[in-house]
Amino acid sequence: MSGLESLRGQKILFFCVQMFGIEKDIIHQLEKHGAIVTYYDERPENNNFTKGMIRLNRKFLEKKISKYYTHILEEIKLQKFDFLFVNKGEVVPDFFLEEFIRLQPNCSRVFYTWDSFKNHSRSLSILKYFHKKFTFDSYDAEKYNIGFRPLYFTDRYREISSKINEKSIDLLFLGTAHSDRYIVSNNIAEWCRHNGLKAFNYYYMQGRLVYYFKRFFDKKFSKFDYKKLSFKSLTVDEIVSFYDKSDVILDISHPDQSGLTMRTFESIGAGRKLITTNVNIRNYPFYNPNNIYVIHRELINLNLDFFKNDYEPLDFELYQKCSVDGWLEDIFFGGEMNYWSEKYKYRNFDY
Repeated sequence: MSGLESLRGQKILFFCVQMFGIEKDIIHQLEKHGAIVTYYDERPENNNFTKGMIRLNRKFLEKKISKYYTHILEEIKLQKFDFLFVNKGEVVPDFFLEEFIRLQPNCSRVFYTWDSFKNHSRSLSILKYFHKKFTFDSYDAEKYNIGFRPLYFTDRYREISSKINEKSIDLLFLGTAHSDRYIVSNNIAEWCRHNGLKAFNYYYMQGRLVYYFKRFFDKKFSKFDYKKLSFKSLTVDEIVSFYDKSDVILDISHPDQSGLTMRTFESIGAGRKLITTNVNIRNYPFYNPNNIYVIHRELINLNLDFFKNDYEPLDFELYQKCSVDGWLEDIFFGGEMNYWSEKYKYRNFDY
């Protein structure tokens, strides 16, 4: 990736929530290419209470958020940055961005989100502060006239793809507990058991407060087995370990989200087959029915032959574009109109 050579010596102020160690991987990759990264969690604290209240009632934490970002401004006031990089932007307040721009008017400001605006609309209000804006969601990109750039896989998954290991899990689901994920994944796990396949499900919940709130307001959560929930997120190493011993990855996208999940790209990076509820995957240049099986979340039909097929690797150029280096090059040095904008061919599909 020739453009990434330009990162050497560049000072980047990076905001991102802590999530499964993903922020650490981004920092590592930026530093690998010679960038000097100053990182802050978007949230003032990373405990379950703060995570839950930001989602449920952000106003309750306004004073704490204001104090946190005022402190950051004090810490960085004597530094000069080449890039401000905000990933998701669910917490970063307007006053911080306005003051940062006043102090550093020549800094390039880049925004990216890996969530739909329907799920987190707050970040829409800060788009005006950025030179370049990207979303992983093609619908949001068109609706709000910003760049479309799907997610990526990290080098950890590239390493898996080169191994030849005996797999002990036929179908793997790892994900945050939301919407109908429990119902869909359990139905599929039951199908696997009836067909002599081993399935493994791991459900993460941001906190007990979030669980009880959702259980009260969302009827789908009444069916969640509390004993099967985990309030501890998996580390990246733990996730990679699960992929290493799995044959097929199950992806149950949020029903209000059209963008492809991180799980999709991790499966590409690891060379693993994918079963997904996201029909939009058929619009992407890497779609191959031998590797990717699309299901309807309300009427699940599976095919045992899909589990028996060998994975067909992507061509090298497309594989690279799906990597974290491809992602970084696009958002830091590419335009809002890019390879993905041109290659994504929107079509309506029936299951």
